[in-house]
Amino acid sequence: MTVPLASAAVPIVTHLPGIPYVRLATPADDAFVEELHAIAFGPGRFARTAFRVRERFPIDPTLSLIAEVDGMPCGSVWMTPISVGDVNGYLLGPLATHPDFRKRGAGKLLAREVTANALARGEGRFVLLVGDQDYYCPLGWRLTTRGAIVFPGPVDYDRVLAYAPEPDLALALAGPIAAFR
Repeated sequence: MTVPLASAAVPIVTHLPGIPYVRLATPADDAFVEELHAIAFGPGRFARTAFRVRERFPIDPTLSLIAEVDGMPCGSVWMTPISVGDVNGYLLGPLATHPDFRKRGAGKLLAREVTANALARGEGRFVLLVGDQDYYCPLGWRLTTRGAIVFPGPVDYDRVLAYAPEPDLALALAGPIAAFR
């Protein structure tokens, strides 16, 4: 009788030196994330519109990711379930990368992974964010219809972007940001 090796059932994960990889956040990451947000967004971060959304609707901790390089945390992203015009989706952010690790691809990796994870659930149809077109549009985000999505505070509508598998959904989203339905 042949006995299977125990290691055959355990996937082997190898991380390449100097290359970012992503994992789920744990409560042990809370201090790192808080410090990272302070560094990246400063004391005015609590007045930002995206933070106001998260005050009303909690983040989904199962969609909170940490980027690491060589075992060192270097970035984070959160996802908040929301709806716009009765269409369920998610608000991405904040996404932040520590200044010592910028330009290595960690931020883009986080954006791609958290978006794929959220949409794979089949519960939401889009991912919304407020960010730079030059950074996010090459990753598949599209500009939304100017002023159609109502935020709980001021927002630069030239930075409101959506990612959706349905090609026209980004332009069709309209209404106030509300609770996930």
